[in-house]
Amino acid sequence: MDDRIVVTVEQVRRLVAGQFPQWAALDVRPVELSGWDNRSFRLGDEMLIRMPSAARYGAQVEKEHRWLPELGPHLPFPIPVPLALGRPGEGYPFSWSVYRWLEGEPLAQHLQHVDLSQVAIDVASFLNGLQQIDASQGPSAGAHNFHRGGSLAVYDDEAKASAARVADEIDQALAMEIWQLALSSRWERQGVWVHGDIAEGNLLLRNGRLSAVIDFGSCGVGDPSADLILAWNVLDRESRSVFRRALALNEATWQRGRGWAIWKALIVLDAERGGNDRMAEWSRRTIREVFADHIESRNA
Repeated sequence: MDDRIVVTVEQVRRLVAGQFPQWAALDVRPVELSGWDNRSFRLGDEMLIRMPSAARYGAQVEKEHRWLPELGPHLPFPIPVPLALGRPGEGYPFSWSVYRWLEGEPLAQHLQHVDLSQVAIDVASFLNGLQQIDASQGPSAGAHNFHRGGSLAVYDDEAKASAARVADEIDQALAMEIWQLALSSRWERQGVWVHGDIAEGNLLLRNGRLSAVIDFGSCGVGDPSADLILAWNVLDRESRSVFRRALALNEATWQRGRGWAIWKALIVLDAERGGNDRMAEWSRRTIREVFADHIESRNA
């Protein structure tokens, strides 16, 4: 069930006027691809407003305000810069943010004609930079970021239930083989910074190259395998190989990455088939890529 709230342009205008009168005269308009966790609006030409769409995303706001200014200077690509922290009001129940606008278009809009190997190189460069930042004081994976960077075991029951319900169209035994292999290891080193949602909607491109990475709501500290899902839900065999060579991660970490990818694809296919055909097909493709990559790895 979708319990996300609706936020109107008029609400946003009133919030801005009441809390940040210096920007009251600026135009407010919805962002076309707003995302799932937040309702997003342009504020003038140089700013973006992001507002959590449900209570479970509320903790992301202050976390981003706390950590993005520290992460940004160490990364090879721009990330959001918080400018102001808004508070509940005008019927809107959560804290919200104003950020500097970042130019670029989501990778999701360019998948048919972009060089995926170049995308793989750029994203790997970003992840390498992120993982090298001191994470000793960062927030450990947990409910605040839906356990990205934490243990896959949190989703064990969910993954098995979804696999059983879609067994009429996928190889359930193979899916569970991949899942159990992912559960069989853990990140043995010090936790590193994890973005938590390296997805085609959060990677901005300009002229075919990565120009910015957005939406750090699921960031935290832990196992970097959660940031590998792009390898199967966007990349193909060739670009996945490029991605893997550019990241200094062992086979067990890639196995857990396949676990994150198969979990997400199973639950989305289970929820969306017969309804949202685009998301169901996205899930089927991801499952095919995970299966093929696992079999190749197993036979190597």
